[in-house]
Amino acid sequence: MNTSTAIDFECVFDILAYQQRKYPQTNALNSFSAGTWKGLSIQEVQKKSDLVSGWFIENQFTSGDCVAIVPKAGNTHWMIIDFACQQLGLITVPLHPTASPEEMKAIVAETQARICIAADAGLFFKIKLLLNEDSPLNQVYHLEGNQEGFFPALSAKSLAPNVASQVIDERNKITADHTLAILYTSGSSGTPKGAGLTHRNVVSNIKSILPLFPLHAGHRAMSFLPFSHIFERTSCYAYIAFGVNIYFSESRDRLTSDFHTVRPYFCTCVPKTLEKMFDYLQEQRLKKNSLRRMLISWAMRTGERYKDEKNARLLFRIELLLARWLVLNRWKSSLGGKIKYMVVGAAALRPAIARMFSAAGITTLSGYGMTEASPFIATNRPQPGMTKFGTVGLPIPGIEIKLDAVNEKGEGEILIKGPNVFSGYFKQPELTAAAFTTDGWFKTGDVGTFINHRFLVITDRKKDIFKTTAGIYIAPAPLENHFMSSAFIHQCVIAGFNRPFVCAVLVPHFVVLENWCRENGVHWTSPQYMIHNIKVISKMQDEVDRLNEKVESFKRIRKFILADAEWTVEAGELTTSFKVIRTNIMKKYQSEIDKIYQEAKK
Repeated sequence: MNTSTAIDFECVFDILAYQQRKYPQTNALNSFSAGTWKGLSIQEVQKKSDLVSGWFIENQFTSGDCVAIVPKAGNTHWMIIDFACQQLGLITVPLHPTASPEEMKAIVAETQARICIAADAGLFFKIKLLLNEDSPLNQVYHLEGNQEGFFPALSAKSLAPNVASQVIDERNKITADHTLAILYTSGSSGTPKGAGLTHRNVVSNIKSILPLFPLHAGHRAMSFLPFSHIFERTSCYAYIAFGVNIYFSESRDRLTSDFHTVRPYFCTCVPKTLEKMFDYLQEQRLKKNSLRRMLISWAMRTGERYKDEKNARLLFRIELLLARWLVLNRWKSSLGGKIKYMVVGAAALRPAIARMFSAAGITTLSGYGMTEASPFIATNRPQPGMTKFGTVGLPIPGIEIKLDAVNEKGEGEILIKGPNVFSGYFKQPELTAAAFTTDGWFKTGDVGTFINHRFLVITDRKKDIFKTTAGIYIAPAPLENHFMSSAFIHQCVIAGFNRPFVCAVLVPHFVVLENWCRENGVHWTSPQYMIHNIKVISKMQDEVDRLNEKVESFKRIRKFILADAEWTVEAGELTTSFKVIRTNIMKKYQSEIDKIYQEAKK
């Protein structure tokens, strides 16, 4: 984008008119339907948004009313409904599709939403069960066409002249200080709380990131993350401001083929997406013959040494070219072949994976954000000298960051201030007061430090750091990431609060483990039995011992428990942004953890 061009919009819905003025696109929003990609021009998006706004007016919705939505991935319908609500001052309240009925009831009751629009018929019937005489909900719809309950506003073809003029009048009344959305946090630390974001918050975030990424009108971006998260919503708003064509992949089953047909240039993603691809390469390494295994292992080691291609020595550049040609280019090809940049958020990405993808020619930029910050706080950037693996990059323009109560390692709680930071939690004045310092800094709850006085590193969550009975503080997140660098360890939670040593709950990478068993003559049955197999336990112990050598003695895992299944959102073990809900994991394995320490006393 030409950063000299004036970025002249104040409310989020103004980006539609902004694109029309600067570089109107004929395929601004694209969805896959009936075997082909179908696009809407930016003019059509505005027209359809006005039609939906008209439906809300005709149904007596007024500024300040809340509209609950239950999206999965983004699509053109969600964007149209979103803009339609914005320009009337209606406040969208996203509900995560995996939320429990109790959680949904509580949010609907707190926001007094009287309409809910769900992604599909299945969610539609789930929401219908919430309807009772005490619920404010009286209208429930979904987005699956030609089925009972389809949201009728999306079928509208025209507006009565008086309604059309009223849409314009209402749009002109909306200011930057109107609330755009109330987004409920994932609840990893307790009851979800609603962060109210204004147009000013989100627009300031959009304007801050526009100069940072080399996106231009006509570039293609793939969107596949949940639209209930502000990370993907703000990213899609920014794409429109860039003039980028957005392609919505709405099904996990179609994601690979969608990348092949769209051949995007850019996407946002979460670590879990890249971990799956990284795990696939690990699996391939174990399945191939010895020569192929050696080749893949060499290519991966080369990728893990990647730092800065332009400033690398000639020998490494030659090695990198060979590694790409023989192995790593397959990653890029699997994503359509034209992907150049991926921005990763929501959770920590292991540096080895970021290096590997960047070595494959896909510049992988880790960032840091949170719902309360609309969400971008810091990010690595593609410009020379603006990326450092293992960090979340530099603060974005307009954001101030400082560390509070810094320890001898230079670590402290991350405090932020800026126009992107929300003003408080919905109907929760006490929580709001506790979240800010007396001089207006928002307390993120994350602990971090700066490298080279520039690059921010997140070291842990303040609430997760614990002390052993020896009086030693343990930050679990860096340790967990360290042990998950093993091809055999898929998930890890460190325990040891008020205990004499550190232990862990480990979820093996069962595909890798199964391949190892077959190669080593160990009869494979199923995970629930294999975690008790002596040879499997011995192999996992070898992996733990190997990684233990690289950390201080007091941080080493002395004992571990093997879990027989991957932790999931649906089981309440992960948040909707795939962060481990530590308290639930501890509760699930409490008896096994207690047994470890009881046996150690004998």
